[in-house]
Amino acid sequence: MAIKHEAELYAPLKAFFETNGYIIKGEVRNCDLVGMKEGMKEPLIVEMKKTFNLALLLQGLERLKLSPYVYLAVEKSRTKKGAVNQRWSDLCDLCRRLGLGLMTVTFYKTKAPFVEVLCEPEAAVQTGRTSPRRRERLLYEFHERSGDYNTGGITRAKLVTAYREKALRVAAAITQLAGPDEAEDADAEATNDAAGPRATAGISPAQVRDASGVGSAGAILQHNYYGWFRRISRGRYVLTPAGLQALQEYAPVVDQSLGQLPFAAKEAAPLPSPTPRKKKKRRASGKS
Repeated sequence: MAIKHEAELYAPLKAFFETNGYIIKGEVRNCDLVGMKEGMKEPLIVEMKKTFNLALLLQGLERLKLSPYVYLAVEKSRTKKGAVNQRWSDLCDLCRRLGLGLMTVTFYKTKAPFVEVLCEPEAAVQTGRTSPRRRERLLYEFHERSGDYNTGGITRAKLVTAYREKALRVAAAITQLAGPDEAEDADAEATNDAAGPRATAGISPAQVRDASGVGSAGAILQHNYYGWFRRISRGRYVLTPAGLQALQEYAPVVDQSLGQLPFAAKEAAPLPSPTPRKKKKRRASGKS
């Protein structure tokens, strides 16, 4: 049973390593799969491809700069006899010489996929390869994420990074502190109706920091990388319609992330729906 996308390898590989006591997260700083285990100082990294090729090999060599525990994972097809990716003995010998591990995943129509480790990474040939600074960045990103929200190997999709997760917590904190009425109406400034723009008090960065548990809340509000926040006066911020939309789009991430905070025992306010846009009123023309 041939797979169509390499991302299909992620679920069985994740289950395999979790069974062996690892915490697994996908798409961490361009690594398809990253795992950590209690007592480990070096991360486990797996790069996936549908078939064994030069691109996968080069990816594996690049990941050796981050950790000595790097595996290459491919599908083990039961139908392609004689194909290059079926010469497992030769491929294992090549991987051992380079210090890489090799894994295969066999898919069946009526039973669960089977994961097999063909060879382990050879630490003896990896002396002096790792880059401590890059490894620290990888581990920081891994530990800062509250869960596994990405599928390894997926392409052309928005990734839930540690920064995005913190920005979501900041947005959720603003909503919980101020309520949906504080959310900015995107068209309020563009319309000049009788009521005029709605006045809002806004929330201070200190309030957001304390409510969200994000120490860098002030910087996130100021930089506003995703366009989710708007400063209405000095030190006062409100949520934009884009921020409300993000809370709806990433609701499972928000729920799990907030559930791990100390104040999560308190009943959280439900996330509001995005405020519908108001239609602009056309002014009557003076022409007869």
